[in-house]
Amino acid sequence: MKLIILRSNLKDGLAAVERAVSDSGNLQILKNVLFRTFNNKIKICATNLDLAITKITSAKIIEEGGITIPFGTFYNLVNNSDNERILVETDKNNLIFKTDNYSAKIQGLGVEEFPIIPKIENEENFIELDSAVLKEAIYKVLNAAHISEIRPEISGVLMDFQMTMIKFVATDAFRLAHKTLNNNQFKTNFNYGFKAIIPLRTISEVVKIFPENKQIKICVDQNQIFFKNEDTEVISRLIDGEYPDYEQIIPKSMDSEIVINKEQLVNAVKLASNFSGQTNDIKLKIDPGKKVLEIYSANQYLGENNYLIPIKLKGTEFEEIAFNWHYFLDGLKVIDHENLVFGVNKSNKPSIIRPPEDGSYFYILMPIKTV
Repeated sequence: MKLIILRSNLKDGLAAVERAVSDSGNLQILKNVLFRTFNNKIKICATNLDLAITKITSAKIIEEGGITIPFGTFYNLVNNSDNERILVETDKNNLIFKTDNYSAKIQGLGVEEFPIIPKIENEENFIELDSAVLKEAIYKVLNAAHISEIRPEISGVLMDFQMTMIKFVATDAFRLAHKTLNNNQFKTNFNYGFKAIIPLRTISEVVKIFPENKQIKICVDQNQIFFKNEDTEVISRLIDGEYPDYEQIIPKSMDSEIVINKEQLVNAVKLASNFSGQTNDIKLKIDPGKKVLEIYSANQYLGENNYLIPIKLKGTEFEEIAFNWHYFLDGLKVIDHENLVFGVNKSNKPSIIRPPEDGSYFYILMPIKTV
């Protein structure tokens, strides 16, 4: 193999596959990256056996071939090189790295030593949508997901495909985020619905490495999910198990609904967090006859504070209700509107945060039980 490649192209390619490189010491080959010519381009691949990422980038191919080399060493050479034009060639199982004023030889292994990148069983059926639409949907729910060894089925994001809509759901049992894409936001030739639990690590990488304003194709089989555009591929195992029946968690009605300015509420929560207790609790209430929401917190070692925000109230006032301020803030941050709707039920039932006049996203949060 012999080729000339721009440093920027090589750096971008390696950065795209970095998170699929294994940090486990059990199989040294998983710390390597596969570097191989492909249709007058370069294919860069990495896998940890659960997740595989492939990036295709442009280069001037002089001789075809391939090699697998330690990712860390190779990436450091590329990252610290001060030349934009790099010559890469192989000498048996060594990779020669050359610029105008620098050369290095990296010990590698033959391509046959590298694990086989899995293939999706069914590429005929697909969902296609703009990457910006997909990334926004994932971003809306991602912070509600949590890796759990006890309940692995919630260690990812549920993709619930229902023919005319796609629902993305994430929960850690204390809160739940829910985003719906309607059929005018995607194309598909699937003629059946399915549910797939995408690992948190996989879905996080999809958000990071796929550029916006390009189309992404998604293919799914029983055990794997495949994301692809013109130069990037991500294939991952799905999480096996039954996702919680999230429809049962969604409140059917609310005792109280308030419309409130988002930025004021965010500021109030941040200020109140400074005096929160060991459970990170802040308290909210509406006194009878008052048209303000009071957010307050107290700490026996620090002091106390309270913040008043004008609101529009539908329903009844509510007495003190406590929330984990971290979880509460996570639900507020992804609202893209000036105002938001905050719904509360009594008796420690779930509360809901959502944009006004937009049913495509909502965030459900369990209150903290107080003595």
